[in-house]
Amino acid sequence: MPENRPRIIRSVRLPQPVEDRITASFDAPPVPTSPLSTDEVFRLAEETKAEGLLVTHHAAIRGADVERIPKSVRIVATVSVGLDHLDVKAILDRGIAVTNTPDVLTDCNADLAMMLIIAASRRVKAYTEIIRNGWGHTLAMDELLGVRVSGKTLGIIGMGRIGQAVAKRAKGFDMKVLYHNRRRLDPLDEHGATWFGNLSDMLPQCQILTLHLPGNPESDSIINAKTLSLLPKGAVFVNAARGILVDEDALLDALNSGHLFGAGLDVCRNEPDPAPRLLAEPNVFMTPHVGSATIETRTAMGMLALDNVVAEVAGKPLLTPVKA
Repeated sequence: MPENRPRIIRSVRLPQPVEDRITASFDAPPVPTSPLSTDEVFRLAEETKAEGLLVTHHAAIRGADVERIPKSVRIVATVSVGLDHLDVKAILDRGIAVTNTPDVLTDCNADLAMMLIIAASRRVKAYTEIIRNGWGHTLAMDELLGVRVSGKTLGIIGMGRIGQAVAKRAKGFDMKVLYHNRRRLDPLDEHGATWFGNLSDMLPQCQILTLHLPGNPESDSIINAKTLSLLPKGAVFVNAARGILVDEDALLDALNSGHLFGAGLDVCRNEPDPAPRLLAEPNVFMTPHVGSATIETRTAMGMLALDNVVAEVAGKPLLTPVKA
């Protein structure tokens, strides 16, 4: 067996093509049967003198965890775009590289956001429950009506790669697109959308609002009772970004009062155990944090993480380095 096989620990089972590559080209413990905790990842890394850690949010490395990273580790390669589970600056300060997997999951996350928009607007949760219960009666002309998506005004908070991809898709539905960022994008990246530097000015115009920004202390509860009250009555809300962005009590109050028509959520605050009120709410359509969950995208994410480990061990430039 070649001596230059990179030694890695992966915190979760990866798609089969990625696992096949690990078997062929890396030294690693057996495939985890369930996601490993941070402690388990560190223990295995210490035992095997691992050079690379492939992690997701299941194995967060924050605060005091950083000092416990085994000395053999040269790179933390997160199989995600989001970095809220890593204390990036502290890891870099230890001389350990950090990489993520941008770009390869943009399209699938944008596709899922559009699915949530349509599902929440067209009452897919209610329709699915009717069919599962056997249907049994013809619906009246005014029964279980949804709202039309085509032609609506869509507001996007966070016009990064995924936000831009959503804007492009929204054009196919003849939607008017608005967006809020701290800074305006180059017009070529706006895809015809209109920039609002002030969120409060944009929200009253948004018949549908979707979130595509990182979760951090600054953005914690950016969606709250005040911001929700600025949306027009009957608006649809979508979050395919991070659960921390939303005050869930305020969201449920807005739904129960009828101020919001519906919500589509791929994330929540207490994953993987959503608040019972969220699950019970008839106008909330939820998916289990699966924005990147396609064969093509998850495979590409795993391969990119491995490519970064190979580059680091070989002393070559990283493909997708994360800076402090």
